[in-house]
Parts: sequence; C-alpha cells; structure tokens
Amino acid sequence: MPYKVRLTGPRQRLYAHQLIDAAPDYSTVTIAGGDRTLDQNAKMWAMLTDIALARPEGRKWTPETWKCAFMHSLGHQVQFAEGLDGAGPFPLGFRTSKLNKKQMSDLIEVIYEYGSRHGVEWSE
Repeated sequence: MPYKVRLTGPRQRLYAHQLIDAAPDYSTVTIAGGDRTLDQNAKMWAMLTDIALARPEGRKWTPETWKCAFMHSLGHQVQFAEGLDGAGPFPLGFRTSKLNKKQMSDLIEVIYEYGSRHGVEWSE
C-alpha cells in the first residue's frame, strides 16, 4: 500500500522516517517539492497581464502566450498538435498547475526580470 506524507513539521518527518525504516527492500521513495500556491498563481497572472498590456518589443501576445514563452525559456517541454482548420500547429502543455513552489518562484522571477528590463510597470 503506497503512503503519502506531507512534511509540515517534526511529527510528519518522524512518521516518514518510520515508514522508510519499516519498508521492505526494493521499495521506492519519492520526495517532491510542495505544490505552487494560489498566491503564486495570482501573482503570475497579474504579471503576465501587465506584460501583455505593455507590449514589450512590439509583441501583441495574450497573457497565456507570454506564460508559454516564459515556461519555454525555463526549459519546460511542450508538444505540438496540428490544428483542425489547417492553420498550423498549436502548443500543448505548459500547465503551471503542475509546477512546485520552487519552479513557480523561478517562473515569477524570470517574468519579473524580463518585464523590468523592458520597462513594464507592475500593477502590484
């Protein structure tokens, strides 16, 4: 039976240690960073909207397009599918809901750096 323990304090860490000590040989342990927060998500969308309104380098992109561009700049992979109307491929993926807190912080930092370098006025 698989166990999932959220490490929120000393008691949970002790419990995780106990599970590891009792685990049979060849068990697998995975430790993943915490999920991104709703505050991080709200901040990201506000920043992407600010950038879209500023139109740096003349780019008239939607906040969603900017999100994809920034995630791509951080090395997140994307797949493409052919559009139904023959207008060419469109990207799939780039779901920030799958990012952990650290990855989301990195994304926000890249957005902030780019926007500041291009004179974006932040609405926060």
